[in-house]
Amino acid sequence: MTQVQSPAAGKAGMSSDYLEVRGLSVEFDGFKAVSDVDLTLLQGDLRFLIGPNGAGKTTIIDAITGLVPATGSVQKSGTELLGKKVHQIARQGVGRTFQTASVFEELTVLQNLDIAAGAGRSMWTMLRRRPAAVPEAIEEALETIGLADLRDRPAGVLAHGQKQWLEIGMLLVQDASVLLLDEPVAGMSHEEREETGALLRRIGAARTVVVVEHDMDFMRSYATSVTVLARGKVLAEGTVAEVQANPKVQEVYLGTTAAADMDHETAGSADPARDGE
Repeated sequence: MTQVQSPAAGKAGMSSDYLEVRGLSVEFDGFKAVSDVDLTLLQGDLRFLIGPNGAGKTTIIDAITGLVPATGSVQKSGTELLGKKVHQIARQGVGRTFQTASVFEELTVLQNLDIAAGAGRSMWTMLRRRPAAVPEAIEEALETIGLADLRDRPAGVLAHGQKQWLEIGMLLVQDASVLLLDEPVAGMSHEEREETGALLRRIGAARTVVVVEHDMDFMRSYATSVTVLARGKVLAEGTVAEVQANPKVQEVYLGTTAAADMDHETAGSADPARDGE
């Protein structure tokens, strides 16, 4: 197994909240989609996962959150997650978003957050009229995601980016301390991407945030560390500068040995990393 040194990116050590992945492997009908992956993700680290088509990025997130069976070990602050059911992993404070926001479009922004905050309550309790006062955790989430003024707006009429922010807010009110975000800026305008990056910085200081992303400009602007995957394995790991300077990354990820190509790659260009994992 190739050992990859973790970057000194997180603001906290192993005594704080962290996610430790060791020897993670996922196999589908004899095909190894993820092979022996090691990741150490620390609180305060805004980690980006990038890589070519079929690299295993989303599959790793699926394995961590219990959506696909896997072998190896995934520990959140010392608690093993592999083998647990999806809802049990969520209760451990691990949340994820999808490429298409999963919100209740007929309900208001506030109702979406209220349902997320009461994920452990009975349906009858959630359907009853809520008290006039909005819980502090929901008020804080509304301010953090920038939707306080739209709290009574149906989620279905929100802009694309706003729906993604609402989904992140739904994780915040569940007190998720590890956030796994799958292409959070896909399809967003330039302004929405900048606002999303600012949001990730706001929430990332006290949490572990992992972003699967193909927008290289966005990655360069906001990543504190980067893990490059290829063919289900970790190819390289480090700061943005270290990864961009790595000849293996230039050759495998970009199909070139010219470092300048990675600097000139732009979001929306023909990107061999675009995948549907």
